[in-house]
Amino acid sequence: ERGSDLVGINMEGPYISPRKVGAQNPKYVMGADAAMFRRLQARSNGLIKLVDVAPEEPGNLDFIKECHDEVRISIAHTCTDYDTAKAAFAAGATHMTHLYNAMPGITHREPGPIIAALEEGAEVELITDNVHIHPAMVRFTFNTFGDDHVILIADSMMACGLPDGQYSLGGQAITVKGPRATLTEHPDTIAGSNTCLYDCMKRAVLEMNVPLESAVRAASETPAKSIGVDNDYGSLAAGRYGNVILADKELNLKAVIQKGVRIV
Repeated sequence: ERGSDLVGINMEGPYISPRKVGAQNPKYVMGADAAMFRRLQARSNGLIKLVDVAPEEPGNLDFIKECHDEVRISIAHTCTDYDTAKAAFAAGATHMTHLYNAMPGITHREPGPIIAALEEGAEVELITDNVHIHPAMVRFTFNTFGDDHVILIADSMMACGLPDGQYSLGGQAITVKGPRATLTEHPDTIAGSNTCLYDCMKRAVLEMNVPLESAVRAASETPAKSIGVDNDYGSLAAGRYGNVILADKELNLKAVIQKGVRIV
């Protein structure tokens, strides 16, 4: 109730590939279900802004075609190839969740979903916690997609801002040490992030050599546009809320102003 506004929900599961669950609980994975989504959307009072879908799974392309006018569709946790990804964008998908993570990479004979996203002008998310993605790939993505198509995300889970220790995610045990969160039983599997979005943006600038203007845009205006809340959020244009942060040259926070009122 203080310090932020809940402007939307990302429904990251369960319409994903059982072979790319990441740290999600595999027992909940299922095919995309329009009736189920609509039931959840009604319960959330329309707050679901993004639904993640693995388009190669049976029936999931039909879901994209049926529901893309009701909610934004993101390709995620997927084994999809280039052609199926292109079909998903043609069906109405517009977004890629945490690019490079939990999806096929780029090769010269199998370009995969990342190249399809580039060709179709999709918005792509990047986790810039310096754990999920190498800084060179972060720079490559900004240079290739442009800051008007890149969205910085934290992918943070319940331990964000808390000390090292044991936590849980989807009923599974998680171990947090520093910025790294992993499945306790499978320590090679990253389980979200222990870094907040501001620190991800800060690292993109200070540790990855992303221009400040591009990082700020990718953490504010571009994501606001991607989920359709940019009439109120994401920029300091006339008519938007007066949400401002003040920082020094090292990007240490000095003040937080929410809707014109200083709260920190």
